[in-house]
Amino acid sequence: MERSTVTVEQFYREYAGPLQLRLLAGENKLKRIIREPTVNRPGLALSGFTRYFAYKRVQVMGHAEVFYLRELPPEKRAARYAYLFAYKIPCMVFSRSLRPDKEFLAAAELASVPIFQTPLVTMKFINLATLAVENLFAPRGTELGSMVDILGVGVIIRGESGIGKSEAVLALIERGYSLVADDVVKVVVSDNREIVCTSSELTRDHMEVRGIGIINVGLMFGVKAVRQEKTLDLVVSLRQWDEVKDVDRLGMEQEYVKVLGIDIPHVTIPVRTGRDLARLVEVAAFQVKLRKSGYNAAQELNQRLLAKMNPASGV
Repeated sequence: MERSTVTVEQFYREYAGPLQLRLLAGENKLKRIIREPTVNRPGLALSGFTRYFAYKRVQVMGHAEVFYLRELPPEKRAARYAYLFAYKIPCMVFSRSLRPDKEFLAAAELASVPIFQTPLVTMKFINLATLAVENLFAPRGTELGSMVDILGVGVIIRGESGIGKSEAVLALIERGYSLVADDVVKVVVSDNREIVCTSSELTRDHMEVRGIGIINVGLMFGVKAVRQEKTLDLVVSLRQWDEVKDVDRLGMEQEYVKVLGIDIPHVTIPVRTGRDLARLVEVAAFQVKLRKSGYNAAQELNQRLLAKMNPASGV
């Protein structure tokens, strides 16, 4: 699990479109670090109260801040600018297409602080930017394996090279399911509760099939055969039959594996010649879906057996 340093450049590169950001100043200063995963309005700091100034966050200037500054005498306004930029602010964003004056831009350039502008209203920008920064700060990593979406159940299939992952994925795609990623799955924690998976942009929609080469799944099987991202619901490990000493025959208790610190249901499927791996993975996904709805076939059968052995117990 890794939590990489978040820079203004990352924020701008990944969310300039959704947040409608336009760079006004500081094009060469985008390496500045955002140290806290939220945003802040610097109104109190501009008025002179800086005891609780959250300067490590993305700063947002709305109507209240801009018109307050415009009403100040030029000398006092310049002093407030110098006071504000004495802090190591990551960047400043002007909402509602408001534009900073020349003195503000000059002070920002002197302090090496990037300045952006957006047409979004202040609160809408704050809501969207907060989600964006939280996503950038979220723990992330990679999982070796291939991921498919089986009727809404996100499944990572993993196993040693040559064990049959690609064949199983291809068979699942032919059954109408969707490829999310092949070989390497990028994972990120969403809202500290779920694992969201996607593929590298470079290899998206493609997969390697041993003996055939690289194929474009979207072009070959249609757009419904690929999906950009999916929540992880199940990890399936394919292992050689002889390596699995204790096979779970009943499935009374659900096994889990940790991905980025979160418990994900896990199933080990022994592999040997003649087994339909795609069908087994499909059934495992259906089983997880049933268990999420509160149904466990093994427990139901166990209750039936107990009732059969002891009718008087009323079980």
